[in-house]
Amino acid sequence: MSLANNFDLPSEQREKYIQKAFKIIRPQENDSLHRVNLFKVANRYYNLENWKEYKRMVRLVLEKSAMKQDAFSMAKGNNYLGDYYDSQGIPDSSFLYYDKAEKMYVELNDDYNLAKTIIKKANIQFNQSDFLGSEKAASKALKIIKNTNQSDVLYDAYNLLGLIYNELEDYDNAMVYHKRALASIDDELMASFYQPKATSYNNIGYLYLKREKYQQAKSYFQKGLVQKNISRDKPYIYAMLLNNLAYSKFKLHEKEKLPDLFFKSLKIRDSLQLTAGIIASKINLSEYFISKKDTAQASQYAKQALELSQKTDNYRNVLNSLKQLSVIEPQNAAVYANDYIKVSEKLQKSERKMGNKFTRIEYETEEIKSENTDLVQQNRNLLYFFTGLAMLGLFSFVIKTQKAKNRELLFKQQQQMANEEIYNLMISQQNSIEINRIKEKKRVARELHDGVLGRMFGVRINLDSLNKILDETAVEKRNNYLTELKNIEQDIREISHDLNREKSELINNFVAIVDNLFEEQKKTHKSKFVSSIDPAIKWELVSNSLKINFYRILQEALQNINKYANANIIKIELKKVEDHLILKITDDGIGFNVKTARKGIGLQNILFRAKECDGVFDIKSSKGEGTIITVTAPIE
Repeated sequence: MSLANNFDLPSEQREKYIQKAFKIIRPQENDSLHRVNLFKVANRYYNLENWKEYKRMVRLVLEKSAMKQDAFSMAKGNNYLGDYYDSQGIPDSSFLYYDKAEKMYVELNDDYNLAKTIIKKANIQFNQSDFLGSEKAASKALKIIKNTNQSDVLYDAYNLLGLIYNELEDYDNAMVYHKRALASIDDELMASFYQPKATSYNNIGYLYLKREKYQQAKSYFQKGLVQKNISRDKPYIYAMLLNNLAYSKFKLHEKEKLPDLFFKSLKIRDSLQLTAGIIASKINLSEYFISKKDTAQASQYAKQALELSQKTDNYRNVLNSLKQLSVIEPQNAAVYANDYIKVSEKLQKSERKMGNKFTRIEYETEEIKSENTDLVQQNRNLLYFFTGLAMLGLFSFVIKTQKAKNRELLFKQQQQMANEEIYNLMISQQNSIEINRIKEKKRVARELHDGVLGRMFGVRINLDSLNKILDETAVEKRNNYLTELKNIEQDIREISHDLNREKSELINNFVAIVDNLFEEQKKTHKSKFVSSIDPAIKWELVSNSLKINFYRILQEALQNINKYANANIIKIELKKVEDHLILKITDDGIGFNVKTARKGIGLQNILFRAKECDGVFDIKSSKGEGTIITVTAPIE
């Protein structure tokens, strides 16, 4: 096993050692040690990038784990399968197996492996451009291992958050998290072949590149390149550092080792078949040669980058290549600009199909709260350096801002009180209707019982007294009348009892109010309307605040659908799942771009009301595919 994991040996020799080890392990009894050794064999195949054998070994250990009901090994096996599909570029399958592993680790209370698995899911979301979803998952992992010494998970989470904020162009936050990642590296992690320091130095240097601080960027790339065994352990990081260092020197107008550094990086990336890296190197080389007035080579590298980007459907790099070509060949700028617009539209459509945005969860909020005291003190110290005029201006600004916030808070409180009052009035109205309905029922019941039924009873008594007459024909007729009167009496009694009997469950006032809204929708608009309210919900136990917010969300959503969606079918579903109330609003309308529409007042109102009841708001939509709005709120 040790020889199979010796990276100094040729890969063919290492594979022979793996096969020898497996021959010894295979016939052994299926106990926990046997399964651990099978995982080790799988690991060695993974390090060799022999994916076929790696997958076969993981399937084998999963089968043996299932036979022994070994939950930990089954979770680990699903995690390994996630790694396999990730290596093959099949993100949906990879995400599925990571999700299975995550659920198992939750049941096992294994926080360390749970956090690592969530980070892997977050990486998939990041690679699919679901940056906010990835941010949410990474923050969730941080919350799980907060205040622990799990430096490897801390590093992965901080590093990923830095990359996410870089993509979102929030460079300040990106720098904060990359520096946190660097600070989290301990000796054990440093001794591994993952090369965390080199990775972080490259990421920090790249941030300085984006800010055009080329001297600082250069220093970090140089730090990364001097890390021990970097070219052997992580050749793709080594190639990235070389390319970025070359680009920094180019921007600083330093001629030393240029363009050799660009070519060296390109050669490594080409040998590793790193398509994105090859494209980046060629675009940089094109930029370098255009600065040297060598338009032939500049055009050659830019066109090669464009061709490779188009083959791999890498729209972002297609855009970069077209942009570079328009600079090199200004006479064809119009053609390239037209292509640029078309590809840009394709990129937008592609990104619309990615996962939905997720809001940031509580981890960073807690971090910010704990740092507020320090920030206030720092701000106070900074104010001492300002001149009197600057201090006065800043003070005025703070006062105005605070007043605006107070006004906004007061408005929200008034709005909430108004909502409560409106709802209570609606409830009162429904109560009045219900009380009057019951009174009317009882009045009819009394009339039937005391009036009609009494008179019928009197007639029956009189007829009964006539039976003393011994006329046989008269007696027979009287008996027939009596029988008929008894039947009528019984029918009237049943009607009276039915009217006077109260139902075991009256229609809830909230449901009645919602039904009125639905009826108004059906009368006013041509769309087909389908609604479903879970009868298991005990509305009398649900808080008025939650019912008000859900009612307003329904109003806002229906208003938006009627105004913009052009929908044929609208579906509303209200159901209870465990201790949560779920409202789902679906339409088959024209859809919209969720990213841009999030800023609209309508969706902002729904989001605000979901937060008011400690709920979660989720929206899925794209052009031509309708819209699904889901609001989930906890109930006692």
